[in-house]
Amino acid sequence: MVEPAAEQAASNPTIVVLGLGLIGGSLAAALRGNGFCRRCIGWGHREASLQRGVELGIIDSYTLDLEEAVDAADILVIATPTLVAAQMLERILPRLQGRAQPPVITDVASVKGNLRSAAEAVWGGMPPRLVLGHPIAGSERSGVDAADAGLFLHHRVILTPVAGNDPLAVELVRAMWASTGAEVVDMEVEEHDRVLAATSHLPHVLAYALVDALARSDASADIFRFAAGGFRDFTRIASSDPVMWRDIAIANRPALLQAIDLFSDHLQQMRAAIEEQDAEMLLATFNRAKDARDAFAAELASRGQRSA
Repeated sequence: MVEPAAEQAASNPTIVVLGLGLIGGSLAAALRGNGFCRRCIGWGHREASLQRGVELGIIDSYTLDLEEAVDAADILVIATPTLVAAQMLERILPRLQGRAQPPVITDVASVKGNLRSAAEAVWGGMPPRLVLGHPIAGSERSGVDAADAGLFLHHRVILTPVAGNDPLAVELVRAMWASTGAEVVDMEVEEHDRVLAATSHLPHVLAYALVDALARSDASADIFRFAAGGFRDFTRIASSDPVMWRDIAIANRPALLQAIDLFSDHLQQMRAAIEEQDAEMLLATFNRAKDARDAFAAELASRGQRSA
């Protein structure tokens, strides 16, 4: 049976967002806008950003005191960079051990394995009310001024619940994300990190590596002067927050290295085909890639997302 306090929290929770950047700010804006929460409180180190969040109507109020933030929350959303998120769990979870009804905790980090490991090290197992999650949405822009209440609309949010999770906590986090217009799906932690390494983390590494390599070449001035739309589109994500992507690369190191090795092997095959003028191999590769990309674009369109 649901306790009255828990029932109230589930129907009209106080949301506390730790880290009011693009994702945390967008989530807060969405939840305030759709009426999911009773109050939305921000926490962070930069008071100016938190004040800006109040000015923009993204949060109701803020605090610089982490303990105060944790104590106020029915749902605590860790929206800090990936490595910092693990450190936040290490700070927060000891304070919650022994509580009859701790807040539900979730996150938005792009890597799940390191957070699970950090939580298990502190708690002695996975905390029942910690439901790890990851919205597959974003922008190369960052900061609270980039917050967009519609950021998650028609995008997927991945939850990675475990056997020991409190079912009510999982459903509350699922309902929170569904209220933003997102499609919520479940994955195993390892599968999530492997899939994201290939589809998100590797592309960012490639974009950063390409721009850096060309910027350091002797012909960089001409390269960037005459670069066309393909270069712009492929490298757009190299304008993303470097600190965030450094943390992601380190946190998801095993899966990302595997993805890099797979791509490197394939690139070497492409290089050999070009060197040997193997037109058949090149055309077969390009056709397979086009078919796969067209199918992906069609799948995005079916979910109401624009294909780049």
